[in-house]
Order: sequence, then C-alpha cells, then structure tokens
Amino acid sequence: MNKKGVRAVTKRNESKYKINRRLGVNLWGRAKSPVNKREYGPGQHGQRRKKPSDFGVQLMAKQKLKGYYGNISEKTFYKYYEEAVRRKGDTSENLIGLLERRLDAVVYRMKFAITPFAARQFVSHGHVLVNGQKVNIPSYLVKDEDVIEVREKSKQLAIVLDSVQSAERDVPEYIEVDHRAMKGRYLRAPKLADVPFPVQMEPHLVVEFYSR
Repeated sequence: MNKKGVRAVTKRNESKYKINRRLGVNLWGRAKSPVNKREYGPGQHGQRRKKPSDFGVQLMAKQKLKGYYGNISEKTFYKYYEEAVRRKGDTSENLIGLLERRLDAVVYRMKFAITPFAARQFVSHGHVLVNGQKVNIPSYLVKDEDVIEVREKSKQLAIVLDSVQSAERDVPEYIEVDHRAMKGRYLRAPKLADVPFPVQMEPHLVVEFYSR
C-alpha cells in the first residue's frame, strides 16, 4: 500500500476509534480498539460523577446503535425509526430488523469486509452483486432469500481475503455464506437476541428517545 493509502486507512481508523472513545465502549469488539475494557454495565458513562438523566441514557443508546452501523446520519437513522413505527409488531425489534437488512450490514455480517465502514465503501465501489445485479447503494434493503456475492473481479482482493479469514467474528444464523464462492444468502430479519452485538444494545431506549 502506498503512503496515500496508508494515510487514508489511518484516518478512517481514527474516525472509528473516536466514536469508541466518545461512547466509552469497544463498539465493534475489535482488538485494536483503544477502549478495550468492560463494554457495558457499571461505569459505562465514563467518569461522570452525576447519574445520567433518562434523556442522557436514551441518547447514549441511540448514539451506540447509530454508530455501530457505520455512524449512519441522523436523518437516515430517523427514517428507519419512522418505518419501524409504521410496521406491525414491536418497534424496537422492527428497527433492528431494518438495520440488519442494509446491504452494507449484510456484507459485514458475511465477513466480506472487516468493519461496517469498510463494508459501506466496498458496496459503494461496486464490488457486490444482489441476485446477480450490481448494487452500489449501502443502504439498499435486502429481502429474505436474496443472494449476495462478491463480484468475480473482486474475489481475490486482499481486503476481502483478510476479512474472511479473520477470527474476530462469526457469521450469524440468519445468514448463510460460502466463503470459497464468496457468496451468501440472507435468510431472514433477526430479532435483537439473534444479532451478535459486542456491546449491549437497547433499541427500546432509542424508541423512547424519539417518542418523547
């Protein structure tokens, strides 16, 4: 990698880890995170002496969930909330289901990219096919039984091979993937309990935040 590429990677890492430091958690469970301590529980709000308000707790829950999926913009995140409210069933579970249908999230779950940020860039650069068609929109929502694969020309990229071989994460049960073929299938939208978040996520607090 040339110096320009190294600087770009370093800048992206600093941006990601800034989120970790601000929230006080190792949001993606990465060994390289500067916040490698207990992710949640007592003291999760850093060195604050005062007990956080209900609003503060709800805001933290929103920032964690929004940040986890590549620091989605507030406008986009709120649209997911509105759609979650509109759909039948539990709003907080609906919200998780929508976020896990994002194409960049699916690419990350399939281990075709090492982080949600890398997955977003991977999709944007046109390396991913959905049902045989190139899709370069990270926020594209996949459907049950959709087939997601890495384009033939991209299957030998070092970033893909390194991610697939990483032992940091496992592929969750609501997705199946063949890493030899660099191809997988989205089986179903998960429930909160199905999603392998490295830290405690509380989407019900996000719903409370927006419904204030």
